[in-house]
Amino acid sequence: MKRIKMALGVATLAAATLAAPLDAAAFCGFYVSGGDSELFNDATQVVLMREGTKTVLSMQNNYQGPVKDFAMVVPVPEVLMEANVKTLPVELFTKVDQLTAPRLVEYWEQDPCAQDGRWEDDFFGSPTSQDAAGGGGNNANNEEPEVVVEAQFTVGEYEIVILSANEATALENWLTDNSYNIPGGAKDIFEQYIQQGMYFFVAKVDPAKVTFDDDGRAVLSPLRFDYDSDEFSLPVRLGMINSAGEQDLITYILGRNQRYEVANYANVTIPTNIEVSKSVRGDFGTFYTKLFDRTVEQNPGAVVTEYSWDASTCDPCPGPMLGQEDFATLGADVLEGDGGWGNGWVITRLHARYSSDGLSDDLVFKKADAIVGGREVYDAARIETGSTPSSFNNFQGRYIMRNRWTGAATCSEPRWGVWGGPPADSNQQQTGPIGALSPNSAAARGEAPTSDVSGVPLERLVREDVDELDLIAERSPSTTLGCSSSDANNAAAPLSALGLLGLLGFARRRRRQV
Repeated sequence: MKRIKMALGVATLAAATLAAPLDAAAFCGFYVSGGDSELFNDATQVVLMREGTKTVLSMQNNYQGPVKDFAMVVPVPEVLMEANVKTLPVELFTKVDQLTAPRLVEYWEQDPCAQDGRWEDDFFGSPTSQDAAGGGGNNANNEEPEVVVEAQFTVGEYEIVILSANEATALENWLTDNSYNIPGGAKDIFEQYIQQGMYFFVAKVDPAKVTFDDDGRAVLSPLRFDYDSDEFSLPVRLGMINSAGEQDLITYILGRNQRYEVANYANVTIPTNIEVSKSVRGDFGTFYTKLFDRTVEQNPGAVVTEYSWDASTCDPCPGPMLGQEDFATLGADVLEGDGGWGNGWVITRLHARYSSDGLSDDLVFKKADAIVGGREVYDAARIETGSTPSSFNNFQGRYIMRNRWTGAATCSEPRWGVWGGPPADSNQQQTGPIGALSPNSAAARGEAPTSDVSGVPLERLVREDVDELDLIAERSPSTTLGCSSSDANNAAAPLSALGLLGLLGFARRRRRQV
């Protein structure tokens, strides 16, 4: 079974010529791993940049199938011209994903008789990011239903038309006449967008301009387009028509000195700063999917904030931060402002899970107050937990393996709980942060996971209670908080399939013999 995936709440349409059916300053510790979007199979990724009434929307097309069958439909609030549409490098999405991904870190307790004291909050450095034609009526006055091609142009490998329609049946007929196979239920949603005065961005692929990877799959460029709209939203209703179970949508929002959350659904932050078992090291992806699953079970229908931080800083850093060129590529080049493309952009990562009947409206975003959490920051003797209001944004999903001091305390007043890199006399060398690669990424390269926690309950993978999830850690002699040796539960079985889909468009599946 080949899965066709299309980014964002767009309609990915199969050509009618094939009649196959439609299926519905960093902390001194080790950065161990990151949980990127590949933890959630086929998770759709969208980057939005917003300032004033201008929105720049970038989406990654991870399409698998014959390129002649590819097309997509995106509702947009105004007629887009060629100057509004660009293609982007695929690598930029990977960079954004890794920067914001939940992260696993490892620290060692320092010699209690050789320390000057616990690192303070200012160790992390001062916050650098905070503190201190509209769409018309679509031919509504025409007496006869019609579709109008408002614009037509080519960008990269995409052949693009911008359509207006005053009646859903007319739009459906136009798409059908032009060899697009429309799944049942599309007309009703088309009508909703038409009543809102929306236009329709339709893109097809020129097979002669497509490049292919080593496996023979088409590599399509991410698309970016910009438009003006008073409402800041993401159209997802078309994409839910063909949802075959639960889907994952990861949305990254860049706002100048501003965090965002959804206005029309509940919001929750991912539980963070949790001490975890050493067995999580080799299978962090499975651990995180268990944690995320439990979070959405406890908060049905909520959108989960996984990250909100100055996009030009990070701690710990899984890889390179975003720079001025990246901000320009993602939309700062068309936004009004002071010209400081790298000045104060906050990146917020929102993760939504939904089913075909789980979202009745498009996602509408609103400005939100700044939050902090997921740092090695202490209030008295306790590390910060959860998310708390602040004057700047420093929140991330962060999970910790701690190696407690096992040597003798030879002084009269030992200072416990000072964390950093491995002891100087150990055979472990601190080389700085390493790149964030999920277990699925490793599996794609043919690398086996070094452990398997798929059959281990979440309660046995955490080393402390998680109040937000009513999660009580199962403590045993092998999982004592002071234990510095590797934990049990490292089974030899291969990594289990996560079975999570991230499909936000119409998709047609083609059966083949295997």
